[in-house]
Amino acid sequence: RGAAAVEWTRWRGRRIREGHEVIGVGMACLMQGSSIPEVDMGSASMKINEDGSFNLLIGATDLGTGSDTVLAQIAAEALHVPVEKIIVYSSDTDLTPFDVGAYASSTTYLSGEAVRRAAVAMRQKILERAMVMMGAGVETLAIEGDRIVDIAGGRSLTYSDVAIHALYSHDQEQLQSHASAISHRSPPPFSAHFARVAVDLRTGAIRLITYIAAVDCGTAINPILAEGQTEGGVMNAISSALWETYDFSDTGRMRNASFTHYKMGMMRDMPDIRTILVPTYEETGPYGAKSVSEICTNGPLPVLSNAVFDAVGVRLRSAPFTSEAIWRGMQDGKK
Repeated sequence: RGAAAVEWTRWRGRRIREGHEVIGVGMACLMQGSSIPEVDMGSASMKINEDGSFNLLIGATDLGTGSDTVLAQIAAEALHVPVEKIIVYSSDTDLTPFDVGAYASSTTYLSGEAVRRAAVAMRQKILERAMVMMGAGVETLAIEGDRIVDIAGGRSLTYSDVAIHALYSHDQEQLQSHASAISHRSPPPFSAHFARVAVDLRTGAIRLITYIAAVDCGTAINPILAEGQTEGGVMNAISSALWETYDFSDTGRMRNASFTHYKMGMMRDMPDIRTILVPTYEETGPYGAKSVSEICTNGPLPVLSNAVFDAVGVRLRSAPFTSEAIWRGMQDGKK
């Protein structure tokens, strides 16, 4: 799918010239992991409120990746409620349960599984309380939206009814749940990255025309966030491949120790980046999910190296891929 999107057969090996530029395409196949087996652990706690909403306490930290949203979605899916009914508290170690941390591509896969288990346990407690309230067997109860329905008797209760009964009426208790998850496997997300570039024959400058990232992250819990993570990670790594470097003097002094002189990729440098989510189902992940975060940073270095080689025959093995490095490679080729 990535090859089709980048028009691989049209450009590969053709070295088509457009003015002073030559077009080339490159690709790389990638894999990563989802958490560290037998090391990583995440936890989650939940309680139901009188209005039928739920407090979700998680140790996982949202670094801007949208994990608070994704974990709320997982809880909402298990409880059959809108995501707005899940009130998330995260990262406060005085209040929230332990989580090993937002690293190793672990949050959705590992912390998400802890959330799913906690939500399933909460659902079971709600059903048990509803069974007492309606005098029905648990086998005749079903959850439809935020209502518990007695299929045999035709009666129904809301989550709010159950919460109020538990807090005020009979055998009073706070309905709450807790679960932990430890990783025993690290199912790899897979990806294929493609880029089309134009290399200026006069200067060696690279112009990145388009970048395609086709990703198998299992089932994307939130496709828009998965695309955003992919595109952000790709741009991060494009920046490393094309511009970022430490420049030291002969005496070891760093000569570009400020953002005035240290070049990083910004929004104005962002090419046409497209993400293609290729859905699969990971049985050990929450609702089929695997990780999607770090794998997207693994592609640009080899992809751009391969694309430049396809365009002008210069093999780049050391980043950043500067115009000077490419120009010198082309001169060596002529010799």
